[in-house]
Amino acid sequence: MAKYVRFKRGASTSYGILDGEIIRALAGSPWEGGAETGATHALGDVTLLAPTQPPKILAVGHNYRSHVGDHKIPKQPEIFYKPITALQDPGGPIIIPPDATRVHLEGELVVVIGRRTRNASVTEARAAIFGVTCGNDVSEREWQSGASKDLQWWRAKGADTFAPCGPVLVTDLDYDHLRLQTRLNGETVQDQRTDDMIFDCASIVSFASRFVTLTPGDLIYTGTPGRTSQIGPGDLIEVDIEGIGILRNRVAAD
Repeated sequence: MAKYVRFKRGASTSYGILDGEIIRALAGSPWEGGAETGATHALGDVTLLAPTQPPKILAVGHNYRSHVGDHKIPKQPEIFYKPITALQDPGGPIIIPPDATRVHLEGELVVVIGRRTRNASVTEARAAIFGVTCGNDVSEREWQSGASKDLQWWRAKGADTFAPCGPVLVTDLDYDHLRLQTRLNGETVQDQRTDDMIFDCASIVSFASRFVTLTPGDLIYTGTPGRTSQIGPGDLIEVDIEGIGILRNRVAAD
């Protein structure tokens, strides 16, 4: 198991290996084989960023049995896009847009693609997963399914800062058997294992690759468990996934 981060120090942005409280800098992204430069930094001296600059962001809806409830189980992964501009760093604010009235958190496991992938079998798709991180598929319910809903979820799921991600990218975990907890102001509001996913990580990657070529650094948010909770300015959201760490973001008004 290895832990990777992307970080900023001064005007410089780099990838690195997280080793306790020390970051060992890399010359490039880990999925491109970036070698260690020999430079090291104290974790407290840098600002952690989202662990990749993704060419694209996909996400899956209705992928936990505990979230679907009594509704019909989907026959295939229900995939949608989130724009790259929705990405937010760990510790960065989730900004509530003007006119938003019902914004919800959605704690999720996020897959990071490590190689160009097209028409992959499930076995090939599993090998294409470089690692995983924590994410929050922030959603405005009125724009998604309420009286003000749009033709597509372009703003309900894609408003700026609606895709927090990080803080660490971890490899070689058993991605389909991890505990996921989401806390709102210290109270646990989601607590489920990824075993509850209807489509596991490799099946999602395989299905998506039949229609869209996946490229290194792409992110796939794999769905949220249980019920979601409304959030507002001042709230602190923590997505805590076993073996990865805790993604923390505070909510602010635009």
